[in-house]
Amino acid sequence: MAKPGLPILEFVARNYKNFNSRSTRDATFAWWDHVRQGGRMYVAMAGAMSSAQLGITLAPAIRRGLVHGMSVTGANLEESLFRLVAHDSYKDFPDYRYLTKNDDTRILAQRMRRVTDTSIPEDDAFRAVEKFLVPMWVEATEKGQRRFWHEYFYELVKQLPKRLFEGNPDECWLLAAAEANLPLVVPGHEDSTFGNIFASHVKLGECSASIVKSGIEYMAQLYDDYRELSAGKGIGFFQIGGGIAGDFPICVVPSIKYDLQAKAKPWAYFCQVSDSTTSYGSYSGATPNEKITWDKLTEDTPMFVIESDATIVVPLMLSALLECQDDPKAADALIAKTRAAGRKALAKRR
Repeated sequence: MAKPGLPILEFVARNYKNFNSRSTRDATFAWWDHVRQGGRMYVAMAGAMSSAQLGITLAPAIRRGLVHGMSVTGANLEESLFRLVAHDSYKDFPDYRYLTKNDDTRILAQRMRRVTDTSIPEDDAFRAVEKFLVPMWVEATEKGQRRFWHEYFYELVKQLPKRLFEGNPDECWLLAAAEANLPLVVPGHEDSTFGNIFASHVKLGECSASIVKSGIEYMAQLYDDYRELSAGKGIGFFQIGGGIAGDFPICVVPSIKYDLQAKAKPWAYFCQVSDSTTSYGSYSGATPNEKITWDKLTEDTPMFVIESDATIVVPLMLSALLECQDDPKAADALIAKTRAAGRKALAKRR
């Protein structure tokens, strides 16, 4: 049970004064400002956040209306489902930094697939889900049906018998998103375990590749989703990690404006959390200012870069935001007080 009051928000306000901690604090405050005023938030998620159990805070954030759309890698999509059906069968390796090649070979022999300090069980995750998903693909092939990649997973996670759950369904962000029918894009879904599995069934002639709508069709759908989500106060963009999960959806604004020759609001907020420096064409992507030149953001957009481990930062931010929802008036007062103190300190330095 959550503690009464605003313990996490108070901790952030009191302790997060400088460097990445201040960026974390200010990004949290600005997210709350945005949704408090009726705005929406779009989350882009790369890396192995589902394996890292980000769903513990992301699932309630979706259910409580703090997240209104998502872009995720195919790996994050399927690994949320794996955590639900095979959680107790995962193995952790806290000393992963000291593993040898022989150690990893033994992990392979145990049919475990290591992701940093944890590992996904081949049989209890991949093969268990495969028994449900492949028949869905075969049926779609026979009926000539076409769906987006995530729609197969949405249907599956809602239909799975609860007796098969090893993880807590309240902590499965995929289930929360499916129940809310959250607008979702999965760019580059081919680059995932089930993307490979699907390709193998296509190669063997058991499924048609056409039953999965393409990335181009995802962007065409995102045009409509963005227009709806950006109505009113607009929609912010919260990016976890780099790569295609973030690069794909953020381009929807200039594409609507220049390719469709239609009106589009800029993103109303931008924050990127990454432990890779955003510079010199790195995998983590461009700094926010560069996005102004691509007409994705404007000079008035609240912008934040947090160069830190997302598995530390994001749960903290989401927990603080959930507290804000529990007591919005107290949250507003605390944030206003913190900002006033900051302005006073700045004035003294001048």
